[in-house]
Amino acid sequence: MIARSSNDGRLRLAVPNKGRLCQPASDLLEEAGVSFEADERRLFASCRNYPIDLLFVRAEDIGEYTQDGVVDLGITGSNLLEERGVAVDRWLPLEFGHCALQLAVPAGGGTERVSDLRGRVIATSHPRTTAAYLRREQVDAQIIEVRGAVEVAPLLGVADAIVDLVSTGTTLATNGLRPLETILESQAELIATPALPPARRELAQTVRLMLASVLAARQRKYLMMNAPATAVEQIRQVLPGLGSPSVMQLADPAMVAIHAVVDSQRIWDLLGPLRDAGASSILVVPIEKMIP
Repeated sequence: MIARSSNDGRLRLAVPNKGRLCQPASDLLEEAGVSFEADERRLFASCRNYPIDLLFVRAEDIGEYTQDGVVDLGITGSNLLEERGVAVDRWLPLEFGHCALQLAVPAGGGTERVSDLRGRVIATSHPRTTAAYLRREQVDAQIIEVRGAVEVAPLLGVADAIVDLVSTGTTLATNGLRPLETILESQAELIATPALPPARRELAQTVRLMLASVLAARQRKYLMMNAPATAVEQIRQVLPGLGSPSVMQLADPAMVAIHAVVDSQRIWDLLGPLRDAGASSILVVPIEKMIP
């Protein structure tokens, strides 16, 4: 049995011990500066540089542990929070573990709308979320809960449709299925217990800021370049930065250095126009952390 969070001032953070969220969650924590030694055989690990204890458990259980105050913070998937119906504070989307909970039907069948499934059988490992969706759509269908390979249920003749998590859609296609509707978009989230003790609230907020700073930095690049002073205005028009670029005088009074933070996905769209505007010696530098 896992005890409730103690009163010694140490923060408890639950992270997945296996599965698709496990490694990205550990990588994010390490990148944010939460240093620990992970061992898949251990349930606990103490952070080396903060008063934080990590609890390694199933992602499916993290919502309940956080709701009940067993841990102060947790990292788990949106789909699991919806399915378990837990009462937690959802603090921060973490931009990994992206997938969709989709309703899928046999590709060769005649099902074109959700309403076509009235009176039919739907197999899923997310019965609660599926039932809520069908109620919203006013569709009366039978739901059977399946663990494991949900997508084979229509092939076995035990269901007319499925509701399952989909990342690329390859598994659906391989099993002769096609998506009909997306019920839920999911990703990893940082969650907090509603009863977060005041003694640990400040540290918990710091952890949220640490993770947010890494996520913000991953989406940005730092651009540095030299340019003629006469080209500053033209270059400024090209740069879609977070604010005005920094302009610094160089030893040559006719030249300046220009620094700017830009969206990482725009880099290759910007380099040509910047060069055409007069920029030279352009450097693209990764950002380790950025306070949003």
